[in-house]
Amino acid sequence: MDYIDKKIINRIQSNFPICSRPYQKIADELGLKESNVIERINNLKKSGIIRRIGANFVPEKLGFVSTLCAAKVPDEEIDKFASVVNSYSGVTHNYQRDNTFNIWFTFIDKSMETIEEKLNEISKQTGIFDIINLPATDVYKIKAHFKM
Repeated sequence: MDYIDKKIINRIQSNFPICSRPYQKIADELGLKESNVIERINNLKKSGIIRRIGANFVPEKLGFVSTLCAAKVPDEEIDKFASVVNSYSGVTHNYQRDNTFNIWFTFIDKSMETIEEKLNEISKQTGIFDIINLPATDVYKIKAHFKM
């Protein structure tokens, strides 16, 4: 990763351009060519430095609810459990933690009742019944922007 890659990463972390050619706008701002910005971002994705580029929405403002879930999953069942959980379109994150509740995921859907129904489906499909639903009581958003 060189200086130009760092400039691109600094630029795309916040206030990503919403226009028909966002990479051209970024290129113009940084004094680069659009094709160079796209190529560098693709290389940063391939190397794992960039995981994803996408929007973050506030579910409640769009008429949805969200919750954090945690499950106790035996080590030998983690891949199967994660695969089932990830098959639900409302799951936005799924990660493993070093904890008794070792698989955590966020779930967004039309209602908490719908989420609870889907959690029951996940339990039936996986045989994992120790899943807790932890809806937020207060939401605090922080802006995570890492200076490269």
